[in-house]
Formats: sequence, C-alpha cells, structure tokens
Amino acid sequence: MNKILKNSWALFLGISLLMVAHGFQGSLLGVRAVQEQFSVTATGFMLSGYYIGYFIGAKTIPTVIGRVGHIRAFAAFASLASIAILLHSVIINPFTWFLLRVVTGISLVSIYTICESWLNDRSTNNNRGSVLSLYMIILYGSMALGMFLLNFSAPTNFQPFILISLLMSIALIPILLTKRKAPNFKSIQGMSLKDLYKVSPLGMVSSLLYGTVQSALFALLAVYAASMNFSILEISIVTFLLAISGALSQWPIGKLSDNFDRRKVITYATFIAAFFAFCAMLSTKQMYLPGDLATSKFWFYIFLVLFSFASLPMFAIIFAHTNDFIPKEKFVAAGAGLQFAYGLGAMSGPLLCSILMNIIGSNGYFIFIMFFHILIGVFALHRMRVRNTEDNPDSQFTPMPHSITPVGMELNPTTEPIAEPVEEETEEVKPAI
Repeated sequence: MNKILKNSWALFLGISLLMVAHGFQGSLLGVRAVQEQFSVTATGFMLSGYYIGYFIGAKTIPTVIGRVGHIRAFAAFASLASIAILLHSVIINPFTWFLLRVVTGISLVSIYTICESWLNDRSTNNNRGSVLSLYMIILYGSMALGMFLLNFSAPTNFQPFILISLLMSIALIPILLTKRKAPNFKSIQGMSLKDLYKVSPLGMVSSLLYGTVQSALFALLAVYAASMNFSILEISIVTFLLAISGALSQWPIGKLSDNFDRRKVITYATFIAAFFAFCAMLSTKQMYLPGDLATSKFWFYIFLVLFSFASLPMFAIIFAHTNDFIPKEKFVAAGAGLQFAYGLGAMSGPLLCSILMNIIGSNGYFIFIMFFHILIGVFALHRMRVRNTEDNPDSQFTPMPHSITPVGMELNPTTEPIAEPVEEETEEVKPAI
C-alpha cells in the first residue's frame, strides 16, 4: 500500500480535490435551483445534462487522450469544469445550466478515465484490488466531505461557485508537477447491447434500470430535501449519509453474493431498497413544516441509510453476475457494455423523476425510486425461472463506485491476464555410441 501511495499520491490528491468540488457542486445546484424557483421538471432537465455529458465523454475521451496525452487532457478538462461552474453563477436559467452540466459531465468522465487508466498502469495483478479499494475510499469520502461545504455560504451567493472553481484549479497542481511518466493509453472495446443481452439478460436490463434510478437518486436528493424545507445543514447531512452508507455496504453485501446465487442477492437487495424507500417516504409526515411544527427527521435518516445499504452495492453485484456467464478474458468488455447500458438509463432518470415529482408532489421522488427497484426485482424473478444458475470460478464480487468507467473495469483484480500454458521441454534421448 505504501508503494501505491508513493507512486500515485499526486493522482490521488488531484482526484480527491476534484471529488470534494463535485460533491459540493451537485448539492449546491439542486438547492440553488429550488431557491431560484425553477420548476421541478426544469430542475430535473437541467441536472440530467451531467449524465448526457458523461455518456458523450465516455465515447470521445479515448481519442483525446491518444492525441494529447494524460496530463494535458487532465489539465484541459479540469480547467473546463472549473470554468463551467463559474458560469453557473453568471447566467442563471435552466437551459444554460443544462448545457453547462453537459460540459461538466464530459469533463468529469474524462478525468475519471484518465485517473483509472493511470492507476491501471501503476498497479500489478497483486495489488489491483488494493488500488481499487483506495480509489473507492477517496471517491466516496471526498464527495461526502464536499457535501458538507454546502454550509460554507448561502447558495444564493457567488462565493460557493468560486470555492468549487478554486478546488478544481488546485487539483491541477499535483498532477502537472509530478515527475512520474504518464502511461500509454489502451482503448477498451465494449459489447453491443444485443450481445450483452444474449450473454446476460438480467445484467443488461438491470444495469439500464439501475442507471435510471441511481442518477435520479443522486441528482435530485438535494432538490427533494430543499423542497421539504430541510435546512442547509440537514441537506448536507442527508447527502453525506447516502454516499457514506452506500460505500460501507459494498463489502458485506458483495460477500453475500459470492456465497449465494447472485440473482437472489440482487432480488433481495432491490426489494429491500424499495421497502426502505417506502418507509422513508412514510416517515416524512410533516417534516416540511417550519420550526417546531415540523416532525422529527430521525427516522427519515435511518431509513435513508438502510435504503442506501441495500441499493448502492447493486451495480457491482450486477457486474459480477454478468461475469458469471462469460469467460474471464471478456470481463472488461462486458463491464464496458454494462456501463453503456447504465449510461443510457442515467440520462433519462432525473428528467423522468422530476416530471413525476411535478405531477404528484415531492414524494414522487421516492415513488420513482421504488418503482424502478421493483422492476429490477420482478425481472430478476423472471430470469431465475428461465435460466439455471451457472458457477464461474473466475467471477468474484469486487466493490466498485457507480461512476467507474470502462477503463476502470481493468482495476478489478479478477481481470488479470490469464497466463499462457507453458509447454514442458523434453530432453531428446540420444542413442548410446
């Protein structure tokens, strides 16, 4: 571990600063949109821009890295993200913010790809799992820390936008000053959705549906909390609990999927997540009322944590389940295909959820999340009836952040190259003279 930190400290420091800014930015824009009296649908449309940009960037960044290299690409996209957040405070309307979120999505997925490609080059078969674990801790921990910066200044001020831009600019320094040579970029080929469906119908469909619910969950949680009259501190607590509890549950839920049929674990996890989303909705009661008239938020926090424990590890379990049906050398291609399906779902999640919230009220947020979790469970039950369980000893659960790129899939230690069989040389017996 010490060697990993020594070789990659600049990269980890840079990405941690960017994730602090990213966590702060997501909550800030949602709260500011409510305070600017954007409609719920307009807010969902605006926030969906990030996932559209993420999807576009994942397809285009390999070409950019191949032309200019990792360090220049990192500097360019971090600068672009820094400029985009400043423009949010200058031009305030949903359509402009949508375009800026597209730019932010392109920038951040490019940065993720650069970092994960770099870590792949620095890691070996023996330490890849440790590298991925450390990367996950930094991503989730930094994002959670950034969510508390919502208390730095009122969202209606320009100072929070300047702080986010400042953090993104500082993140450039360790990367640009590192003496380490940037790696050679290796493009990852993905699977088409048709091929992926043939290999694992549950993997492809659940990844698509999970992307829809996951993007709405993260994009609109701050909007939901603000609409329910949560204070700025309470909003930061809610978003922090979601990120941290989901990260902590990756390992125990994943280990269950290694010991039991993964489809059963996916089914139980998604129905449990739907149940606790329903409990969270019921616990809201009169939380939206001002002052002492509001009911306690204690049970809401508890149910949100339990929901996150069940829901957030699901992408990694879906990935491991898909690997149960393919040879080891196709793990990365299948992971890229799942990420493609996830991205398609994620682009529509915030907009569809916001439309439902606009029709039936703020608790449409949890109804939307419940509906898609139940859909995943129903489809999983169907697949268990038509396909037997297969045991693939090469497939093991590995905790993964939901934002991992196709390049980052190689950090999974189970994707290490399979050694070619070595033919034993036999000595030729010479006849005695």
